[in-house]
Amino acid sequence: MTNKPSSGQIAAIGVELFLFTVISFYGIKWLAKILDPTSKQKESAKKQASFHAEKITKSLGINNLTELSEYEVSIAALLVDPLNLPISWNNIGGLESVICEIKESVILPFQRRALFSSSTLLSAPKGVLLYGPPGCGKTMIAKATAKQAGCRFINLEVSSLTDKWYGESQKLASAVFSLASKIQPCIIFIDEIDSFLRARESHDNEATAMMKAQFMSLWDGLLSEESVDVIIMAATNRPQDIDRAILRRLPCRFHIGLPQVTQRMEILQIILQGEDMADDVDLTQVANHTEGYSGCDLKELCRLAALQCLRRQVVENDDSQSSCEVLQPIKMSDFLNAYERMKTNDLMLPKLSS
Repeated sequence: MTNKPSSGQIAAIGVELFLFTVISFYGIKWLAKILDPTSKQKESAKKQASFHAEKITKSLGINNLTELSEYEVSIAALLVDPLNLPISWNNIGGLESVICEIKESVILPFQRRALFSSSTLLSAPKGVLLYGPPGCGKTMIAKATAKQAGCRFINLEVSSLTDKWYGESQKLASAVFSLASKIQPCIIFIDEIDSFLRARESHDNEATAMMKAQFMSLWDGLLSEESVDVIIMAATNRPQDIDRAILRRLPCRFHIGLPQVTQRMEILQIILQGEDMADDVDLTQVANHTEGYSGCDLKELCRLAALQCLRRQVVENDDSQSSCEVLQPIKMSDFLNAYERMKTNDLMLPKLSS
């Protein structure tokens, strides 16, 4: 007849199993760290992130990093001081109607809280989606919104939420929201949100599915707290790939499309302000013949035109043995040559006629 183990023996066995599990877990982590050839680089990057986080949080009035958890410090490295953002509404051309709507629906509730406190319908939206073709100013609008509203700005990178250890990604996702609540008012900006919160599929791995579920659960908690001044602002050029549950949490949506001719004219004037232009340059003609160009394309066109002007001047100076160091005015021919350069790079843009 076998003797049954006593309760004390069962407890001792349980303690031994627990200690064995803990020791095994940290032993494996230590061994993985030793065998990881990039461990030193990761430690250095972590120290740099901590230093950057301390610098940013001090500028935002958080003088003691001990107020933040280890995971919040990692996310704090993504903070941007709105006063240091080199973007304003004056840097954005051709989007007056969108800017006006954002000022009314997003910024005004921050600036005039008393006016909006009596109505829950007029409160600032917790989720804003900027969608449209790439290079049309979605990221610039998000940064200008944060600066105008006086909000702290977390430029959330998807890579900052990924970790090889099980459960770490969920803790980092949680730190995003807890940090934003501590430093509110705050805008959490997620660029290319379709790459992070795309439609869930059956073949998603467990870690990815859990992180998405955790993020949406925390987002719901944010939506239920009216007193929390935190907005999630997202940008994408593939709105059809975003999970429908995420789209529901982004009710305030703005389409940022390719600029029309008058908008292209405004963008060109902003890009070329301060540049020396020759008398033969006709920006109206450039705007009329650049249909299909995004704001980014127009900036690249102007950059290549200025580079062509410099190249032409260098060639002329070499021929004449001149040492003139003053850049000559940009000519219309420089814009035509710049377009040809873009065309050879297979950008598939419409031809700029002479």
